[in-house]
Amino acid sequence: MKPVVTKSSRRIPRVLIAKIGLDGHNRGAQVVAYGLRDAGMEVIYTGIRQIAAGVAKTAVEEDVDVIGVSSMVGAHVAVLKRLKKELEALNAADIPVMMGGIIPEEDYDALRELGAGAIFPPGSEVKNIVQYIMGVTNGIMDSGSSGNLVRQ
Repeated sequence: MKPVVTKSSRRIPRVLIAKIGLDGHNRGAQVVAYGLRDAGMEVIYTGIRQIAAGVAKTAVEEDVDVIGVSSMVGAHVAVLKRLKKELEALNAADIPVMMGGIIPEEDYDALRELGAGAIFPPGSEVKNIVQYIMGVTNGIMDSGSSGNLVRQ
């Protein structure tokens, strides 16, 4: 497959996929990581049981375009709040964050208010995640607009 290149930087999008906290359910995150890789993106997968500070530091060190956080245990609001705080401390609050996993619809607004650019529930297709990332990296979409909220 031909690598995907963004218009703005003329480089392949770099995506960090993270599992923050004690959540050990990583199958979905791995499926997304492999899917993004197969779509021609560079993917950094942190593995399970990471801390927000480490994920933020890795995102900055790896110069990623987007961070994807998988949450399967109900801690998604707290996880995003902490990650955004850590990104701000590193002057990297402009890195878009997308959320995925078992996230009740009633929490979508809270996640958007905290800065989630997109939310991908179970069953989301990788092509929709690719579309979101390409939209953000090409400047087509605002990374925090409510129009980027993906529900399937």
